[in-house]
Amino acid sequence: MIVADNETSVDLLYYEAIARTVVRLISEKSDEPLTVGVHGDWGAGKSSVLMMVQEVFDKDDRVLCVRFNGWLFQGYEDAKAVLIETIVDELLNSRSASTRVVEQAKKVLRRVDWMKAARKLSGFAISAATGIPHPETLKDLYDIASRLVGKSAEEITATDLNSVVDQAGQYLKDVEPDTAPEQMHAFREEFEELLRQADIDRLVVLVDDLDRCLPETAIETLEAIRLFLFVPKAAFVIAADEGMIEYAVRQHFPDLPVATGPATYARNYLEKLIQVPFRLPSLGYAETRIYITLLLVLNEAGENSDEFVKLVELARQVLQRPWKGPGLDRNGVGEVLGSVPESVERALDLAHRIAPILTDGARGNPRQVKRFINTMALRRAIAEERGFGDDLNTTVLAKLMLAERFAPDVYDVIARGAAGTGASEELATLENIVRSGEAGARKSKTSKAEKSGEEEAAAPSLPDWPSLEWAKQWAKIDPPLAEYDLRPYLFVTRDRRNVFGSVTSLGELDELLVKLTGPPLQVRQATAEVARLPSTEAEQLFDALRGKVTVVEDLYEQPPGAQGLSVICQHHSFLQPSLVALLRALPASKLGPWAVSGWAGALTSDGAKAEFEALVAEWAAQQENKPLQAAAKAVAQLGKRRGRS
Repeated sequence: MIVADNETSVDLLYYEAIARTVVRLISEKSDEPLTVGVHGDWGAGKSSVLMMVQEVFDKDDRVLCVRFNGWLFQGYEDAKAVLIETIVDELLNSRSASTRVVEQAKKVLRRVDWMKAARKLSGFAISAATGIPHPETLKDLYDIASRLVGKSAEEITATDLNSVVDQAGQYLKDVEPDTAPEQMHAFREEFEELLRQADIDRLVVLVDDLDRCLPETAIETLEAIRLFLFVPKAAFVIAADEGMIEYAVRQHFPDLPVATGPATYARNYLEKLIQVPFRLPSLGYAETRIYITLLLVLNEAGENSDEFVKLVELARQVLQRPWKGPGLDRNGVGEVLGSVPESVERALDLAHRIAPILTDGARGNPRQVKRFINTMALRRAIAEERGFGDDLNTTVLAKLMLAERFAPDVYDVIARGAAGTGASEELATLENIVRSGEAGARKSKTSKAEKSGEEEAAAPSLPDWPSLEWAKQWAKIDPPLAEYDLRPYLFVTRDRRNVFGSVTSLGELDELLVKLTGPPLQVRQATAEVARLPSTEAEQLFDALRGKVTVVEDLYEQPPGAQGLSVICQHHSFLQPSLVALLRALPASKLGPWAVSGWAGALTSDGAKAEFEALVAEWAAQQENKPLQAAAKAVAQLGKRRGRS
């Protein structure tokens, strides 16, 4: 019924060309340290490119390919240490039979533990000097001590703790160089030796979802990657939105002098770290039209159907030179499939109608296009389950949804006008003028001047619509909606607003609600406004966002509004139990890994933390949703490791 909105190796956009280019670049420079950036907005297809790269390298025994998702571990561990430990663990798993590899890996991991200890020592010294050591500092030191002396946290004594502190200080002072560059050099030497012992030609680390992380986590991960910049055979492929990473850099260095400029510094930081940037291009009209066609056929026929498989191959040929035509045409489809099946005919027709506006409205973003098609398929399915599926014309539904998605004010006018009888007089007037005006616009100025004043007065005038220029272009799309009873269509789109009554509104909070359902940068910019809200208004916003999250059918990707809920709970702790209750109420079978992590700042009360830990344990125990189970187990195991250490 819907196409999963997650990374996939089924290449509908011919991104394989980019993936092959990345693979070739890494292979050609096999002995050189390398960082490659795969840039693009959210939903541009970065994760899919990484998956294609991984599929190629997984077939090569001489290459170790490691996938790392910093977002998954956000709030649970030092991101820098987690990245290094993940790489070492993968090396151990692939070369576990080698004693030398095991011993060298232990040496590298021990250095990481000492680095953690050294990082905590300064905080411990400062707090101890005041006579009031911070509980978190003591807990961190107990965790590190338990790993280094081989005892459980309950068995650690004050003598053990003091010994670790003394040893860490001595380690840093005598055994190891005491400057940061020398420390980095020593780590690289040990890691280089580990790669030599592992006997591999190339280590490829794929870093995904970095732009979803909080600034602190993103910077720590980038700093960890910087440790490997001069390690031979190590290559990193970083998938991230450049704008979000630059935002993280600016947040991390808020006191940059005006002369330097935070934006300039952020750009320079990223350019020095990433040697070869690839930016995924936005979809043009021809590519969007092809993508819509493929998604519609995939929805109806399935991924393994003969017509879909052949259609994908044809699309790949067309996408090699998309500037040569509008996309898939019926002649090409007929040659490949023998004829044009009915499902493909419907897909081609609908794609032709909606692609122009959807291309501009979605700004060439594949995820936005996919969400539009999925929402349309879901609404048709709801209508069928309710028994009025035959009352819906897919093309009419798609046209109305274009207004709903890209011009909500236009949609509101239609909804109010058609709520009673199903027909909107204003819409009929708009369509009549726009469609008849196309012929009139071609007449000469002379013929216009010859019109009498009475004729001009008799001509209908355009209604006073919002976004009128957009509405005029939209009204030209076939079919004219004035010919249809729009009430069934308004009913299935009522998850957005109550079209059969007053339009729901939060008054002055509406603008803030829009920000909290937007992209991460927009949500973060609204943090100060959220913090100033009184509790009653915070609860109103929470309920509005909860309503938006609960109506989303495809929950594999984080739904709009989820990050807004996190920000509200971070500043209004009385809502934290309600957030956990919402997560528990969502169907576990449909949830993606996003539900497991990223809530550390939102869940600060002991009660909410305990409830969430219990929920994660339930997700780890269920068998129906394997990706969710794997993510929950990873978080649970990490928590247990911290508990033992």
